[in-house]
Formats: sequence, C-alpha cells, structure tokens
Amino acid sequence: MRDAPEDIADPIVEFTAQGLGNRPAKHLWRNLVAVDLSFYKSYIAEEIRDEGREQGREQGGAQQGAQDVLLVLEQRGLDVADDVRRRITDCDDPGILRRWLARAVTAPTAEEIFGDE
Repeated sequence: MRDAPEDIADPIVEFTAQGLGNRPAKHLWRNLVAVDLSFYKSYIAEEIRDEGREQGREQGGAQQGAQDVLLVLEQRGLDVADDVRRRITDCDDPGILRRWLARAVTAPTAEEIFGDE
C-alpha cells in the first residue's frame, strides 16, 4: 500500500476500516496503519493521529497534575513517603488529582490528602 498511488490507497484504508465496524479486528487494522501514517491522507489516518494527540495531552495533563500535588507537599515541608509518591504519580484521573492538590494546601501530612478514598 505504501507504494500505491494515494488515490488508490486512501479508499482501501477507508473501506477496510469501515467494513470492520466495531469488531476487535478494527483496532488491529488501525494499529497496523498507524505504524506510519505519514503517507496516508485519509479520514481514518487523521482520526488516528488526532486520537494519539488527545491521549498524549491527557497523559501529560495527569503527569503535570501529579507533579503539582508533589510540589505543594514538598514546598510545605511535608515528608512524602515512597508509597504516597507512587500513588500520586500512578493516578491518571485529573479530577482526583485536582482534589488531592486542593487538600495538599492544608493537609497536616502528605498521607491525609487522600481523605477517605
């Protein structure tokens, strides 16, 4: 397909993706064409690139949220045990991280940012 003219490759990529519907093979197909999409200019290629960008933004946001929580705890002079640090950095839920950040401002200990969770 890489050497096929764009006007031939694009429809094949699109029709294959559409034909697979929501079957597990669709995800396999998407991963196969996602290996190098630079030569595909089709709708599905753009969609896959956009999904990758969105996932990257979400992961980056969660990592930044975790770093913010740790920064507040450390700036307050609180001891952050390894298990607490790991729980914070392993969290990928922005809502939880925001809640922990708010608690980190006033919590007497790092462990207490988790509340009853």
